[in-house]
Amino acid sequence: MRQIVLDTETTGLEPSQGHRIIEIGCVELVNRRLTNNRYHQYINPEREIDEGAIEVHGITTEFLADKPRFGEIAEDFVNFIRGAELIIHNAPFDVGFINHELKRLDGGSQPVDSFCRIVDTLVMARQLHPGQKNNLDALCRRYDIDNSSRELHGALLDAEILAEVYLAMTGGQVRLSLEGRGGSEPGSRPEPRRPLAPDRPPLKILHASEAELRAHEARLEAIDAASGGQCKWRRADP
Repeated sequence: MRQIVLDTETTGLEPSQGHRIIEIGCVELVNRRLTNNRYHQYINPEREIDEGAIEVHGITTEFLADKPRFGEIAEDFVNFIRGAELIIHNAPFDVGFINHELKRLDGGSQPVDSFCRIVDTLVMARQLHPGQKNNLDALCRRYDIDNSSRELHGALLDAEILAEVYLAMTGGQVRLSLEGRGGSEPGSRPEPRRPLAPDRPPLKILHASEAELRAHEARLEAIDAASGGQCKWRRADP
């Protein structure tokens, strides 16, 4: 399964007001593992950048003056993401801007959601952590992910951080090792277990609380949504 974690930076908040994309950053996941395949591009928006936006990402009009326009990079960008599942935090914002840029091209173009599946990690986070902050910084704190290099927003850096957050939110490891640490390396054999003492006390059984059961169900729903209905725990026999 090929997934692209994507982020953009823009001149402002509303494409309907003529705002444009100025940076695109993408990192690739294949079978839930990060690859070295990345896409990163600064873009000349052919307009001024709002002061409020500069305070967020630090990108100036002067810096972008010699960068290519969206029409010049559109084909390479679309080819990079085509057919992948896009992982985006607050997807309507980024997808809205990308579709606005594609629509501006000569003859128009298909919207990105017609050739990519979209997964919104903000929606997932709100399901998992209702009533809590679910921006990227808050999620990094919650999942113990280092974002100390994130003084300003940047599309590629934010995409890399979001990839780690997404993997943590949806279960972390690709495969569970049930054989202990001794069997974690390919080809290794688990250490033999010692037999249980015959006079050992009975094990204490701890049952999940209602809150823990609700949290578990929310996690399964998020995994099911992210995997396109392929959550094995949902299909397991009772």
